[in-house]
Amino acid sequence: MIGNTVGLIALALGWLRNIGTWPAQLLSGLVLVAANLSVQQGGGVGKQLVVIVVALYGWYAWTRGRQQAQDGTLAVRFATWRERAYLVGGAAIGTLAVGGLFTAYPSLSWSPWADAYIFVGTLAAMYAQARGMVEFWFAWLLVDLVGVPLNFRSGLAFSGLIYIVYGALVLWGMRDWWLRSRKAGQPVLEGAPA
Repeated sequence: MIGNTVGLIALALGWLRNIGTWPAQLLSGLVLVAANLSVQQGGGVGKQLVVIVVALYGWYAWTRGRQQAQDGTLAVRFATWRERAYLVGGAAIGTLAVGGLFTAYPSLSWSPWADAYIFVGTLAAMYAQARGMVEFWFAWLLVDLVGVPLNFRSGLAFSGLIYIVYGALVLWGMRDWWLRSRKAGQPVLEGAPA
């Protein structure tokens, strides 16, 4: 409950492009490692370890401020077609590799392919978030489509409910980042009102 609540806070901070999203994701990941270990979800544990590593990367990337918007927040953008191809291709290959590993070692997960999909999808989503790509919201939606039922089937009802709330926040965050990315791409007319 604590890990998912902190994760919910992290998602809200990400929506606001607040750097506090990364330490919150780090803390959430640490708490959820223990929860996933208790129900033998190897993919969930792996996912949270990835959350921890990528949270450190995202924190670093956002702190460096390479992508600052004019208002001092993180500039967001749509990925290029090449970046999208790498994200989708990497997610597909990663899911096959991790799913194969979980199938070969059944003690790692009772639902190897769903776990692999969630694990790799989370990696893709967090990487895209760290890079300020709007597509990270789409990746989270795809992860939630599998994660919600898996959490309920695993006996983690609170996690399943939280992920339903995540889904609503993801839709709102996606809309916000989408609109911001469109504004960032429009030329500023000299002398025009802000």
